[in-house]
Amino acid sequence: MLYTSQDLKIYNTLSGEKETFKPIEDGYVGMYCCGPTVYSNVHLGNVRTFMSFDVVFRYLRHLDYKVRYVRNITDAGHLENDADVGEDRIAKKARLEAIEPMEVVQRYTVDFHNILNTFNFLPPSIEPTATGHIIEQIEIIKTIIDNGLAYEVNGSVYFDVLKYNESKPYGILSKRKVEDLIHNTRQLDGQSDKKNPQDFALWKRAEPQHIMRWPSPWSDGFPGWHLECTAMSTKYLGEQFDIHGGGMDLKFPHHECEIAQAEASCGNPPVNFWMHANMLIMNGKKMAKSTGNFILPNEIFTGDNEHITKAFAPSVARFFMLQAHYRSILDFTNDGLLASEKGFYRLMDAIDAIDGVKPSSESNFDVNAWKQRCYDAMNDDFNTPILIANLFEGAKAINQTKDGSVTLSKNDIALLKATMHTFVFDVLGLTNEEQSSGQSDKLSGAVEILINLRKEARINKDFALSDKIRDELAEVGITLNDGREGTTFSVN
Repeated sequence: MLYTSQDLKIYNTLSGEKETFKPIEDGYVGMYCCGPTVYSNVHLGNVRTFMSFDVVFRYLRHLDYKVRYVRNITDAGHLENDADVGEDRIAKKARLEAIEPMEVVQRYTVDFHNILNTFNFLPPSIEPTATGHIIEQIEIIKTIIDNGLAYEVNGSVYFDVLKYNESKPYGILSKRKVEDLIHNTRQLDGQSDKKNPQDFALWKRAEPQHIMRWPSPWSDGFPGWHLECTAMSTKYLGEQFDIHGGGMDLKFPHHECEIAQAEASCGNPPVNFWMHANMLIMNGKKMAKSTGNFILPNEIFTGDNEHITKAFAPSVARFFMLQAHYRSILDFTNDGLLASEKGFYRLMDAIDAIDGVKPSSESNFDVNAWKQRCYDAMNDDFNTPILIANLFEGAKAINQTKDGSVTLSKNDIALLKATMHTFVFDVLGLTNEEQSSGQSDKLSGAVEILINLRKEARINKDFALSDKIRDELAEVGITLNDGREGTTFSVN
């Protein structure tokens, strides 16, 4: 099996180091990623996070692991500002639009799936919802109370952080100390119910006006936001599983609370590898609707946004995002998209050109060493920018076969083609459909017209015009290659 010969290292937020990945059960991987709260159109920053774990999912499957990938839908229990008080975001949207909360959930779940499908995401193995697992959440709360680590006040149940911290370190993931976590000290409605300001809600009693509510032993109410992920991850992946992913913003308090809940109910650390994708900014600033520094995914495809000069294909946008490592901040800019578009089509041109490469008796490009460099990049904490640099190295070799500076044997051509397809399409999840029907065909047609004009100029001995066409094409990255069978071109 392929994975047995690999040395995959993953940066573990828990240890702060890259660690060699070894699954709990040989050949199988359990992976959970925190999904969206479906009360608005999916944010581009969320798309980047989910894309990072789509690539992780793809690569683990490529290494022949049997992967159960669970990504939840938060359709209840997420209060404004992620606090223990306030209004449920979905219920608030429903109230403002005078529709049912589940209409809000349906509308934005459909939007979420449509956007991810457009970006060519693989669907997760299981996509559970918070409202579908209320019973499991109640049972976990009962266990935590029985273990003396939660308490009920006026129909609400809170996790006792200080009591838990006596035997287990709360803050182990975010490297924070309990004494430094006295946050939210303002006198908020309901705050006095807590023993300590660090405590967080496991169950909230619903006020009369609260639409989304369920019966429980403590009150008619709703579960705390943090609890749903503990319930769904442990139900489908077990009390201990391999990988838990999410955005950097979820590390504290959400993931910290997940660890505490799991330890308090099961007695075990729930996750071996915690992975966090970094944030997406735009034009050097935080994305925010309030400032106008904001773009929705669909606006990238239509070009209907003042921050970009044209529409970009979904695979171009995907390629752009994967050119940054998932743990790095990514600055979304129009210039960056334009550069990525050129690079994307250059890569696709090279892949299309592989079938036209004529085999030689021997190779002067070491395809096996190049292939290993591709694996080395992905095995180094899923380093997609280095992988892409290696793919461009392969593309360059393909283009250089046209002038004879690179030679490839028949077997090496087949290996190069298979490896390019594996990493470009299977692992990175790019698609070539835009190439066959979109800009590439138009570019090819335009260049062929110029090649014919240059040919006529040479027949007429107008070498100045012939050279001008060749030189000006070279200035924009298009190289003409004169051969016995005519003139071909490559995009550099």
